Amino acid sequence: MTTSIFALYVLYQRPDTMPVWPSPLPVISAPPTTSAPSLAPRRPVRTPPPTPPPASIPVPVASGRYRDGQYVGSSADAYYGRVQVQVAIQGGKIADVQFLDHPSDRRTSQMINNQAMPYLRAEAIQAQSAQVDIVSGATDTSQAFQQSLAAALTQAVN
Repeated sequence: MTTSIFALYVLYQRPDTMPVWPSPLPVISAPPTTSAPSLAPRRPVRTPPPTPPPASIPVPVASGRYRDGQYVGSSADAYYGRVQVQVAIQGGKIADVQFLDHPSDRRTSQMINNQAMPYLRAEAIQAQSAQVDIVSGATDTSQAFQQSLAAALTQAVN
């Protein structure tokens, strides 16, 4: 109590100086670092659970190996709905891929699939097979597309 009163008295007598109060917590210095400290807050990294590899997809890769015509693939589960495609073969090559069914009953599904379907279609025509890249954000639709397209192409193999 007397120390506090004395400190206030000193502060009152000499307002140009500030008293240094002892810290109630010990000061711990951090070990020196070789790199600049990051200003971003650190967040724990969560590793997503491993996803099972997609089922083996038969892939006829050589061009001109398909019979001309239109072939409908099986309906494949895409979690929020089903995906089914029809492939058109002309001159032994994939000429067009149409979606006969896709998840569309939810607004989010509509948004995702309206963006993913043109990429999947173009990728299949370019690759001339069912082995297409997965569209980020539309993994389930992409995998179901691969399965349905593979089933359609199996029917079209010479």
